[in-house]
Amino acid sequence: MILGPADALLVIDPQNDFCEGGALAVRGGAGIMPLINQLSERFAKVIVTQDWHTPDQISFASNHPGAAPFTEIEVAYGRQMLWPDHCLQGSVGADFHPEVKPTLDRAVAVIRKGYNPAVDSYSGFFENDHRTPTGLAGLLRDLGVTRVFLAGLALDYCVRFTAEDAVREGFEAVVITDASRAIAPQTEAAALDSFRALGVVEIGAEGLA
Repeated sequence: MILGPADALLVIDPQNDFCEGGALAVRGGAGIMPLINQLSERFAKVIVTQDWHTPDQISFASNHPGAAPFTEIEVAYGRQMLWPDHCLQGSVGADFHPEVKPTLDRAVAVIRKGYNPAVDSYSGFFENDHRTPTGLAGLLRDLGVTRVFLAGLALDYCVRFTAEDAVREGFEAVVITDASRAIAPQTEAAALDSFRALGVVEIGAEGLA
């Protein structure tokens, strides 16, 4: 796949809390950072997303007495998974993994999401109410981007929802699967099924010319 000036790399949530030792660690999360750095060198436009939660975030199980992480509740905008507290604003867990610094140095923007305590946010484009935009779509259009490549954490949540919304917003979307990691096999399989249904392309890093 040949890259051009209308392509951008979206690096999704390469944060400490999603890597080994973090509050919501994805197995192998830290291991993809060197590959993400290599990929970022291939793109003229790199954008990074960052979970940026307050302690009273609606998706934290700790804010719902008797509720356990990884269970679902009904909220105003639909079903919401409950998570361990993670990526608290200003915390070490919310910081970017130190190994991804070369990518951050190349980034034209960081899109923070999930800072509204009443609404969680997986997608880099919209909060989980599917109505509140982050500004990413407008930024990409201003940059002349028509195709986005996605890598990061986690493939079955934030990468998935960002890719799906990219397609809905009129962009071509390509997920670099070996530069992403998933939380669980079942949700990873569901994400891949969704990609195929929506026309999201899956490639390995070696597929970039």
